[in-house]
Amino acid sequence: MVLPIVHFNSPVLRKKGAPVTAFDAALARLAGDMIDTMHEAQGIGLAAQQIGHPLQLCVLDLRETEADFTWEYDGARPPLELFMPLVVVNPDVKIVPEPTTSYEEGCLSFPEIRGDVVRPDEITVKFQDLAGVPHTLRCNGLLARCVLHEHDHLQGILFIDRMAKDVLTVIDPELKALKKLTREAAKK
Repeated sequence: MVLPIVHFNSPVLRKKGAPVTAFDAALARLAGDMIDTMHEAQGIGLAAQQIGHPLQLCVLDLRETEADFTWEYDGARPPLELFMPLVVVNPDVKIVPEPTTSYEEGCLSFPEIRGDVVRPDEITVKFQDLAGVPHTLRCNGLLARCVLHEHDHLQGILFIDRMAKDVLTVIDPELKALKKLTREAAKK
């Protein structure tokens, strides 16, 4: 089921997600709904905060991207189709600090707003799947960036928090307009 996506200035986007402790049918339903919502919105990642649930849960799907990245999933390199869409529960991210890359990012909670963000190019993330089974994903490029973007959401951090001041200055009018729309929608 497609869920409504929370937009910028909604307080839930600034909440750190609670760890997931129940690996049950309700979690599987929520993750499935998040995948449907992400696909409907034509996104490549979605965090639970973005659908109003402050949990340590996000979903990713980069099968349709043409970006160049590599990955190692549990010590192997299976095709993306075998593990995506990927449900990431309770992630623990370790970054490789250098090199970093600047890349234009968007966010489903910021429709039509994009800006350059500098992020590390390589990470390792340890996480659990829907059954609570632990996994390790080492990756770089767009996949690493997507994991970092969604992991930030789980910590209550938004991509605009990672932008340089000159980038924020350019998108400031759009941010103010989105804040106003979000405020007005909350009053209804």
